[in-house]
Amino acid sequence: MIKLAVNLSMIFTEVPLIERFALARAQGFNHVEIQFPYELTIGQIQNQLSIHQLNLCLINVPAGDLMQGGHGLAGIPGREIEFRHAVEQAIQYATALNVPRVNILAGKQPLDCDLLPCLNTLASNLKMACSMLLEHQIEPVFEMVNGTDMPRFLIQNVAQAQEMLEAVNHPALKMQYDCYHMAMMGEDVLENLKENIHLIGHIQFADCPGRHQPNTASIQYHDIFQWLKHSQYQAYVAAEYKPMQHSNDSFIWKAEFFPEHD
Repeated sequence: MIKLAVNLSMIFTEVPLIERFALARAQGFNHVEIQFPYELTIGQIQNQLSIHQLNLCLINVPAGDLMQGGHGLAGIPGREIEFRHAVEQAIQYATALNVPRVNILAGKQPLDCDLLPCLNTLASNLKMACSMLLEHQIEPVFEMVNGTDMPRFLIQNVAQAQEMLEAVNHPALKMQYDCYHMAMMGEDVLENLKENIHLIGHIQFADCPGRHQPNTASIQYHDIFQWLKHSQYQAYVAAEYKPMQHSNDSFIWKAEFFPEHD
C-alpha cells in the first residue's frame, strides 16, 4: 500500500507551520514532510506529531541562502564547513523526530565558478553526508530541480543525477524524484520511474505546468500512481504542490487516486 505524505511547506500555507499538522491529520494523512523545519524547535514539532499521530518522513538539509536566491551550500567550493554544520543540524532534527530520510539540495553554479569544481565539491559533500547520516540510520537522497524555476541548478535531470550517483559511489545514496521538476525538463515521468525506480528513495508530485494539484495540467497521474502501486517501490509518495484554491479544497485527487493508503 502506498505511503502517502503531504508537504507542510507548500500546502496549508493559509496558517503558520505549527498549525499545519492538525490540518494534515484532518485531511486523513498519516505522514508529513517539511522542507526546512528549523523555524520550529524540535520540541514543538514532537508535540504536534504526537498530538496528531503523524510521522515526519522527510526533511531537507539546511541549504544556506539557496531559497533566498543565493547559491546554496552542497555544491559550492569554499562552503564545505558550512555544509557539514548544516548536515549536523539536519541530523539533530532527524534523530530526535525519527525522520527516516533527509534530502540534500545541490545548489546553483555561481557565475564566477566553472561547473566541474562545483560538481566535484557536490560529490565530495554528498559522500561525506552519506557517512554522517548513516551513522544515525538516516537515508540520504538528493533531488533534481528544473532549470526554469531555478537556473544554473547543478542537478537538473535524471541523466545528471545518474552521473552524480556514479561519482559518489555510495550504496545508500538515492535520488529524490519530483515528477513536476522532471516534467518541466521534458522528461517522460512514467518511463523515468520505470527505468530508475531502484535508484529512487523518495517521490514528490505536482502537476505541470503550474505546480498545482493533480488533474490541473498535463501529467497523467492515474497511470503513474497505478504503476507505483504495483511496483517494487516501498518509500513515500508526497504531495508537494501549490494549491490552486484553499488548501483544504485541493484534495479531490486523493479520493480518486488513493482511496486506500498508509
